[in-house]
Amino acid sequence: MPEQLTPEWMIFFLLYGAGIAANVILGLYMLSPGKAIAPDIPSPVRLRRWTAAFFGAVTLSSIWWFLFYIYSGDIQSVTYILLALLDCLILPPSFAGILLNMLQDRRRPLWPVFAALTPIPVIGILKIIRPDIDPSLHITVYGLMLIVAFTIYMMVCVRQYRSWLRDNYADLEHKEIWLSHLLLAGFMMTFVFYGFTDNYETSILIHFVSFLLYGLLVWRVDTLPLLTAGQTDTDGQTKTEDAPLQPADAIQEPDMAAKKGVSIPANIGQLLAKNCEDKHVYLQHDLSLVNLAAIVGINRTYLSRYFSNQGISYNTYINKLRINHFVALYYKNVTENRPVTIQQLAKESGYRSYSTFSAAFKQFMGQSVASWTQGKN
Repeated sequence: MPEQLTPEWMIFFLLYGAGIAANVILGLYMLSPGKAIAPDIPSPVRLRRWTAAFFGAVTLSSIWWFLFYIYSGDIQSVTYILLALLDCLILPPSFAGILLNMLQDRRRPLWPVFAALTPIPVIGILKIIRPDIDPSLHITVYGLMLIVAFTIYMMVCVRQYRSWLRDNYADLEHKEIWLSHLLLAGFMMTFVFYGFTDNYETSILIHFVSFLLYGLLVWRVDTLPLLTAGQTDTDGQTKTEDAPLQPADAIQEPDMAAKKGVSIPANIGQLLAKNCEDKHVYLQHDLSLVNLAAIVGINRTYLSRYFSNQGISYNTYINKLRINHFVALYYKNVTENRPVTIQQLAKESGYRSYSTFSAAFKQFMGQSVASWTQGKN
């Protein structure tokens, strides 16, 4: 704490106070039922609760460090060690909870994070018992090892999640989270860097960066839809998406089907052609594997296995049909000498996002839509 409040320190304290207020407001917002961003998209409740917990943890950390530097500031005291240990025990787990709950393919346990942090309080207690030792280097090295290990783990999980999305969803807008994880990882690195700097200009810059990251986090949580294709919700019950339901004996779980002597349908291809392709069901937005299985009248596991045996994902199947539909619409418009708007045709082909359509078109046609249309003129 400076002996006198200079203009520079006044700016610092104003930003510090603004950060605390922002965390309180955003934490309460995460717990509120209303949404300012994408109000029509249902968000995962667990994710919002973990985000609120993170904002609460940052608020508490900011408050007790502010009070510490006002009334003490002795970095050799027991109080300093205890507060540092509290930071280690509440900030990393709450942030890890956010990242893990963005992955909705399955619920991943958080206990390994707490187990990995156990050596840090042990070292802190040893420091209290033996004030003459300096474990700062050991804690720093171990902390960096944890960050690297968790980053590698999240990269593997995000890759698995991406495969799960493509096996269950045709429309991936706002569902993929790899970029958000990359940017939100900056959150963790920002707080780590802030904890090891005593430079005024750097501290001010980090405060401004934190506000941007807060905005990113809130936007990501508000726009990430709740995906319920076979995973469990907060009550531990398996949920399925809203879809036209078939009679109970038309859609059977594999185990139940085996017990009743019901064989896996061998005519899934014909059923898809009749109930999906001929009826243009693939043009529906947010059509998931669960929805399609219910419409076709077969178990989602059988349908998923069918696509796997064909060497494709569900996403590939639906998008190929949509691109073929777009090509047919394009030729029809050209033949009838009607004005062609690529964006409109893409929308009529089942795409909400032109960027998604453009990427899918290039994947299946081997060239951009602009190059393809120029070649047809």
